[in-house]
Amino acid sequence: MHDSSLTYTRRPKGTLAMCSLYAFTGAAITASVIFSLLLFLSIHDKLLMQILFGSLAVIFELGKFFAWYEFGERIARKAFHAAFIALGFYCILAIISIGGSIGGINSATNVAQQYVDQRDNRVNAITLQISAIDDEIALNNKAADKYLELQMISLGVTRIQKENQTLREKQTQLRIERDSVPVSEKGSVISLIASLAKIMNTTTEDAQSWLVIFLSVLLDIFAAFFVGLIGEELRFRHSISRKKEQEKADKAEHLRLLATQSYIEIEAPAQLEDQSLLIEKQMSVRSSAILQAAQEQDLKCSKKHIAEILKLSIEEVDHAFEEFLSFGIVDRKRNNHLRWIRQADVA
Repeated sequence: MHDSSLTYTRRPKGTLAMCSLYAFTGAAITASVIFSLLLFLSIHDKLLMQILFGSLAVIFELGKFFAWYEFGERIARKAFHAAFIALGFYCILAIISIGGSIGGINSATNVAQQYVDQRDNRVNAITLQISAIDDEIALNNKAADKYLELQMISLGVTRIQKENQTLREKQTQLRIERDSVPVSEKGSVISLIASLAKIMNTTTEDAQSWLVIFLSVLLDIFAAFFVGLIGEELRFRHSISRKKEQEKADKAEHLRLLATQSYIEIEAPAQLEDQSLLIEKQMSVRSSAILQAAQEQDLKCSKKHIAEILKLSIEEVDHAFEEFLSFGIVDRKRNNHLRWIRQADVA
């Protein structure tokens, strides 16, 4: 039975999960860059221009994912105006990237289609040769029938039979060659496109275009999702680290205060009943008088407040508080404000 009082506590992802996350993200970004390169490199044939266009493709791809990462960072900081700017950059680069991916994937599918067409053309050419041999054998058989009708068997039939035998051997070799033509390794993509065209009741070219667009957008969404997931995980780990550092600092502060109070209780237990006498023996007369006045009037631990109430100069109060700090009468908090430590002396 589920206990509704139990709350889910999020923990950082383990090593295996993070390795898988980085692997998926790297693979998606690499694929996106490669498809963009396929398009940009085909723009020009010169090596220098290919290097320039290839660098442009890489810059667009990496800049796009960095803009998406920065968008998540700014949303986490609630900087919505800056996040909107980052989102605008991402959308512009994403459109360019998706266009590059569409061109790259389309180029790859066109190459696959050309390979299949070349194989089909070769098979069709061999099939035509086999059909031509069949026609030639049929003509030879008709000629042999004529020779038989004219009772000229020895003159033409024997020769025709030898020709037919040679033609059949050639036909057999052609069939073997046709059957040995390698099947296209990329035929599965073409079969998928043909199936989509049949399902969508459209042409193969339209089905190929829709498939390319779908794969390009899906690849971009896939990569952006994992980039955002990495950013969110890093922010979560950073928040845990800051929380631990804060807890460690608070604990150290608490232990220091406990140590200070323990020192007072252990070192001067007999003198706590008459602490004004102890202070008079250890600090200057002026500082002791200021402390005694603060005790009697129940003043708060503030230099400005004490100076105003007791009509003292800031220099005198500063000197007195320096002695108070050295003797553990007051303590400086994390926000740099002062407070009384000996609550028995001063509230």
